[in-house]
Amino acid sequence: MEPIHTHISRRYNAELEDIRSRVLHMGGLVEQQIDQAIDALVNADTALGESVIMNDTKVNEMEVTIDEECNQIIARRQPAAGDLRLIVAVIKTITDLERIGDEAERIARMAVHLAQEERPKNNYAEVQALGRHIRQMLHNALDAFARVDIEAALEVVREDLRADQEYGGIIRQMITFMMEDPRTISRALNVIWAARSLERIGDHARNICEYIIYLVKGRDVRHITIEQLEEDVLGRRVGRKPSQPE
Repeated sequence: MEPIHTHISRRYNAELEDIRSRVLHMGGLVEQQIDQAIDALVNADTALGESVIMNDTKVNEMEVTIDEECNQIIARRQPAAGDLRLIVAVIKTITDLERIGDEAERIARMAVHLAQEERPKNNYAEVQALGRHIRQMLHNALDAFARVDIEAALEVVREDLRADQEYGGIIRQMITFMMEDPRTISRALNVIWAARSLERIGDHARNICEYIIYLVKGRDVRHITIEQLEEDVLGRRVGRKPSQPE
């Protein structure tokens, strides 16, 4: 991981690095939950789906532990400036990771339901494709967090827009299936809910990247467009070369 700040107190440095390491460890567990939930859905693996559901408590416990450690650092160290932003970013990030874990659990529950129904010929290819995209987004968001890389964070924000379009395509496809053959309604609805959970995971990955920008720049960039992010955070105009004068 890239260091944020260096302090005279080695113990303080160790405490800050420890919470960052714990976030990445929690993120790794959540990534695994997503992978297993999608595998359970695609392969009709009820046992794997049940395992994902049971393991959600581990993610919840990690959130509580990291949150408590952050609160202790605030009480003992009274951090300011960049250190305080780091702790705020960590607290917000673990909240999003916990919610991602909840969405992975929902996908696993859909997998258990779908395992009892007739499987489509494409073996849920649309969910697999969206799942790979979302999983990579989360991985890249965690990598950007580890390296404190706002360029990489912005790329994840861009990918979220593409993921939203992919999700919209799945919804239209499922609606078409239901209209053409009412017997597919139950299965199509479960696919829609699984895809919706994946789309929400993409939103949470974007949130994590917005916290990275907040950490580096000290600015709240939620609820603004990618064009505003490009201009305000990186100081560039979309469609304009950096060297071109105003």
